[in-house]
Amino acid sequence: MAPPQHDPRRPYKRPAISDQQRRRDSALQTQSARRADAQARARSLANSLLSPQPSSPAAADQPPPSLEARDERGHDPTVADVALAAAKLRGPDQRRWFARQIMLPEWMVDAPPHLARDWHVSARPAGKRCMVVSSNGITISRLRNGTILHRFPSALPNGSKKGLSGPASSYSILDCIFHEPDETYYIVDMICWRGYSLYDCTAEFRFFWVNSKLTETSAGDPPSAYHRYRFSVVPMYESTLDGLQTAYSGSTPYVKDGLLFYNRHAHYQAGITPLTLVWKDNTCSQYLLDTDSEGQVPTEQHVVLELQEDGKLVTSDDPPIAFGSLDNEFIQKSNLRPGNLLRFSVRDESVKLVDGKMEIGELQLAGKLNRSRTFADSHSKVLFQYAARHAPLRIEDLVASVQSNSMEIESTDIEMQG
Repeated sequence: MAPPQHDPRRPYKRPAISDQQRRRDSALQTQSARRADAQARARSLANSLLSPQPSSPAAADQPPPSLEARDERGHDPTVADVALAAAKLRGPDQRRWFARQIMLPEWMVDAPPHLARDWHVSARPAGKRCMVVSSNGITISRLRNGTILHRFPSALPNGSKKGLSGPASSYSILDCIFHEPDETYYIVDMICWRGYSLYDCTAEFRFFWVNSKLTETSAGDPPSAYHRYRFSVVPMYESTLDGLQTAYSGSTPYVKDGLLFYNRHAHYQAGITPLTLVWKDNTCSQYLLDTDSEGQVPTEQHVVLELQEDGKLVTSDDPPIAFGSLDNEFIQKSNLRPGNLLRFSVRDESVKLVDGKMEIGELQLAGKLNRSRTFADSHSKVLFQYAARHAPLRIEDLVASVQSNSMEIESTDIEMQG
């Protein structure tokens, strides 16, 4: 099904700058500053991860030893050192650490300006989001909660005992979605290749790099004794009308779960970022609306929030957004603890939208989630789910936005020629 056409004589009237667009602008402006302090942030992270495990409650109150003195050889901790220390974490600490290493999209609640010029789009595979690391002759995939999904040989660099090249400890890290029906790891991004970090590279360069480098290996070949699972790159298109139509309506070897948009200038930023966006409708996803614990779409919208020490109920955003609070008496009677993820139902009449942000007047507790879930919902997800029930952002709106971009470019060209 091709995206509907929009009357070119009626330019798409873009709404006033949204809260999500302000975050996009801010993220682009600050990512260069994050590059400058990346080493300091890595050292701070390593300082926490590499500190000795406390042997007693009293020792736990002591600050971790500083790594400014470096290790015995006088070297700073490497990424591999940090990863090794992270692997020793357990429970909630482990789940949170690994979940924060993946770049997570915001949910698209408005069409970005310059969609055709500044963004790429792909059909997102349905499946398990994970990070895949190959090093020392073995390949390991971990889910967002830190659980090992597979430990296997692969044709990725140093991913199996066969054909080791260069330093055995050289590692590659891929951002993937494991698609169970065809047992394939679909690559949505690349973080590191043969020890070369791509954190500070633009999305456009990372897409070029992953396509060119994967062809140098046999990782895309069918499974074999030294290559348990096949790897395939998710096709990425410019967000033109043709690219949008291909991603939305084109056939794929995997089950689609919406569209994934990348700002072409975006670096790989761990955590939630407005520079990657996910959008879906009933045509390109089987999972438009969230379901309850029994897999049914509830009559009222459900949201998952985290309980903080002060009783506030917050999202997973950084900084978190509070949607309500619980009093101490209720917390104690319900045997709740800070960090618990709680599911609430939301009545339509209790919702207000103020300056692009959602305010909820009343939350009804529906239950506590199990430990496999790592984070609460983000604000953009809650807002997207609300809009999907009432006034969804449609494919027609995305098409209109792209066409509006094209008209603006043509108008500028005419003015320059005049």
